[in-house]
Amino acid sequence: MVGLNNLKAKPGSFHKRKRLGTGQGSGHGQTSTRGQKGQASTSGGTKRNGFEGGQTPLLRRIPKSGFSNAQFRTEYEWVNISSLEKYFPAGSDVTPADLLKRRLVKHDTLVKILGNGELTKKLNVTAHAFSKGAAEKITKAGGKTTQLVGRKEAKFAEIKAQDAARKKAKTEKK
Repeated sequence: MVGLNNLKAKPGSFHKRKRLGTGQGSGHGQTSTRGQKGQASTSGGTKRNGFEGGQTPLLRRIPKSGFSNAQFRTEYEWVNISSLEKYFPAGSDVTPADLLKRRLVKHDTLVKILGNGELTKKLNVTAHAFSKGAAEKITKAGGKTTQLVGRKEAKFAEIKAQDAARKKAKTEKK
């Protein structure tokens, strides 16, 4: 029976560790495979990443210009009207949680409905954003669209409410 007391690795899977700095008898000689002279022969003799021997490094040689707003963009997970037509029965309520259950989106944080496809059923769709075409197709089929507030907008609204409360408290003190 296999137990923790008798487990062994397969033969040949472990190699003997190279023991450096243990003298002539180790098989690695006096310099411990580091060679005679030079920067790497002593301890601490390493170069930082990107070092090019004193030459101006590539990262400093290339021109740098411009700015990207990519870090500030809002990314939505999207679902097409054709998917709603396929996966939901007529008259049902569609929420981001329902889309997540049916694996039409990976996260239900920010969901946008796009207008690719045709909708013949009446659906009540709730999402964070709608394209113009999608909103038109849903209302044309007799359904209703409800827009949720995203995380960013909710945070801004909360900050705005706190500022208004602070201003109100200041005016009441006077």
